[in-house]
Amino acid sequence: MTSSLSVIILAAGKGTRMQSAKPKVLQTLAGKSLLGHVLDTCHQLTVDDTIIVHGFGGEQVQAHIDHQYAHLPITWIAQTEQLGTGHAVKVTLSELPKDGQSLILYGDVPLVSCETLTALKSANTDGMSMLTLTVDNPFGLGRIKRDKEGNIEAIVEQKDANSDEQKIKEINSGIYCVDNALLHKFLPKLSNDNAQQEYYLTDIVKMAVADGITIAAIEPEHTFEIEGVNNRQQLASLERTWQGKLVADLQEAGIQFADPTRVDIRGTLTAGQDVFIDVGVVFEGDCTLGNNVYIEAGCVIKNAHIGNACHIKPYCVIDRAEIGAGVDIGPFAHLRPETVLSDNSKVGNFVEIKKSTIGHGSKVNHLSYIGDATIGTDVNVGAGTITCNYDGVNKSQTIINDNAFIGSNSSLVAPVTIGNTATVAAGSVITTDVDDHALAFGRARQTQKDNFQRPTKK
Repeated sequence: MTSSLSVIILAAGKGTRMQSAKPKVLQTLAGKSLLGHVLDTCHQLTVDDTIIVHGFGGEQVQAHIDHQYAHLPITWIAQTEQLGTGHAVKVTLSELPKDGQSLILYGDVPLVSCETLTALKSANTDGMSMLTLTVDNPFGLGRIKRDKEGNIEAIVEQKDANSDEQKIKEINSGIYCVDNALLHKFLPKLSNDNAQQEYYLTDIVKMAVADGITIAAIEPEHTFEIEGVNNRQQLASLERTWQGKLVADLQEAGIQFADPTRVDIRGTLTAGQDVFIDVGVVFEGDCTLGNNVYIEAGCVIKNAHIGNACHIKPYCVIDRAEIGAGVDIGPFAHLRPETVLSDNSKVGNFVEIKKSTIGHGSKVNHLSYIGDATIGTDVNVGAGTITCNYDGVNKSQTIINDNAFIGSNSSLVAPVTIGNTATVAAGSVITTDVDDHALAFGRARQTQKDNFQRPTKK
């Protein structure tokens, strides 16, 4: 029978060195809070209970997580006094099951992987396992002291280490998988009889060894998995490290980047073959790219699906849009949520589209606003055209049927329908429906005054 798994996430730190009104665990990395990364990772496992220990800014932390992760059952426990990591775990005992196991994680150590946590859980066969790492420069970190047989016997802090112990290169990450029965046994026995007068979680290792428990240790695949964040410099460094990992994985999948160091992925990106991404492109949320997609510099793409053989020209913003195959967009186009561009359509420079469908082969090439509209196939929308979709209270629909031609600088006042193969003359204001095959004018008759004298400057 598989034992239950709890996750304890310590998230009570203030993060003074961040110089921020936000709690440290709400600082963002790759577009997501540090604590959000931890939650997303551990819930790729089968987790029975999640306990978050909060402190400074606890209301902010809880509000953020309850909003972003409403689907997860979370138990919140306040650590009213900051008395060390041992104390932070100890305050969970009233809610922690007495059987099963617990992963002990940290809200400011965001990038531990699901694979590492799975291995850590599997390694716990005698009551406790821990994540360690062998590093070239262990200065300032707790050393893993082993006996002659190679078994862990203690964690020695830098300030307490003798000259031989300071040569040890295996360090403690602070991440554990522990049987709940042992936590209920050991945590009440913790002492704060030390210089900092804090309760150290590392003391449970010494207690386990004294009880004859063999403590298993595994190392993560990547060093960044155990890196914590305490200041802006560390946050920026970890951001670049993580972006490098994301880009490297995508390169292995076949995506070409003009410069792998000048792209940001703040969510998930999946792509087909022969995709090219230029510099300064930002992906947010869940984005998918088909085969042969070419994205030029400076684009921001959010929660969008882009079909095969699309060309996105520089400095476009695409937000929650569905784009078919063979579509050309930009430069400087803005596709707002619920935009659908059908195959082989075209949206040109300085065009904004909102909650509209552009049909197969249709073109909106220049300086236009299309909102709350349905455009059929092979429609040409001239430069400067706008759909007047808002009367100050309500939004109304514009429908432009197949093969229509909309002349430049036209205003289509919704609700209005333009018929099949209809033509709207340039400069028109259209307020009523236009029949199929008709030509509609909606402008004043041109007049001329000869020998007009321009005003002169006084």
